[in-house]
Amino acid sequence: MFSGPRAPLVRIAVLALLWGSGFLWIKLALDGGFAPLHLTIIRCALGAAVLLVLARSAGQRMPRDRGVWGHLVVAALFCNALPFFLFGLGEQTVDSGVAGVLNATTPLWSLAIGLMLRTERRLGPLRLAGLLLGFAGTLLIFAPWQQTGLASRGALALLAAAVSYAVAFAYMARHLVARDSAPLTLSAAQLLTATGLTTLALPAAPGGSSAPTPTGIVAVVVLGTLGTGVTFHLNSRLIADEGPTAAATVGYLLPVVSVALGALVLGEDIGPRVVVGMAVVLAGVGLSRGGEGRREPAARTLSRPRPGPAASAPPSGRRS
Repeated sequence: MFSGPRAPLVRIAVLALLWGSGFLWIKLALDGGFAPLHLTIIRCALGAAVLLVLARSAGQRMPRDRGVWGHLVVAALFCNALPFFLFGLGEQTVDSGVAGVLNATTPLWSLAIGLMLRTERRLGPLRLAGLLLGFAGTLLIFAPWQQTGLASRGALALLAAAVSYAVAFAYMARHLVARDSAPLTLSAAQLLTATGLTTLALPAAPGGSSAPTPTGIVAVVVLGTLGTGVTFHLNSRLIADEGPTAAATVGYLLPVVSVALGALVLGEDIGPRVVVGMAVVLAGVGLSRGGEGRREPAARTLSRPRPGPAASAPPSGRRS
C-alpha cells in the first residue's frame, strides 16, 4: 500500500490517525443522535463486513472449530462489545481527548492482570516504577481531590473499557493467538460475534434522543469501516512488515491524536493537568513495557480498533 524509505513512518502515521480519530467519531456519532448500544452494533457490523471482504479477497475461510468459536465469544465480549459500548457511554459526558488518554492506560492494566494471574513472572524495578508512574498519571487525570476532577461515571466507564481490553488481551493471548485460523477471518468472526452479543441486548436499550443526523451517520460509517475494519488490516501488515516495535509505537501516538483532534475539531479544552497526566501515563507505559514488547503485539493481530478506537490489542479492535 505504501512503498519507499519513508513507508514505515507513513504507515504508522496513517494507523495512528485512523485509530486515534476513533474517539472523535464516537463523539460525533453520539452528538448526531446515536445511542451507545446502537453505535456499538453498527460499528461491529461494519468492521466485520470490511474484514470479511478482505478475507474473501485473500482466500481465507471462516473457522469451523466449535472450540474456537467458544473462545471468540469471550474475546468478542471483552475486546469489542463491552469496551465499545463503554466508550460510547463514557463519551456522552467526557471529552473525546480524555477518552483517548484513558484508553492509553490499557498496557498498565494488562501488566497488573498478568501479575495477578502470574503470567508475568519478571517485574524488575524499571517495570514496577513504570506501573506505579502510570497509575499516578491516571490519578492525576481523575483528580478526585478537586471539584473540577474527572471522577465521574462517564470517566469510570472509559477506564473500565481500558480494563476490559486488558482482560481480553490476556484471554486472547492464551486461547486464540496461537490458533491456525487465518487472522483476517478470525477477527471477522470475532466482530460478527460481538455484533450478535450486542444485538441481544437491543430490546433493553433506550433509543437515541433524536433521529440520526447526516454528520452522525457519516461518523458511524467512518468509525465502523475505517476505524474498526481497515485499522486491523493495516496493523497486521505493519506488524508483519516492520515488526512489533513499529506497531507498539502507534500506541503512544493515539492519545496525542485524540487530544489534538478533540481540540481542533470539537474545541475541547483538555487543561494542563490532563496533559501532564497524559505525559506521565505514557512515560509509565513506556517503562512498564520493558522486556514485554515481543509478546503484547501478538494479541494485536486479532481484532481490536483503538477506540475506542482499539483494538485488538493492545488494544478488533488498541483500544477505541
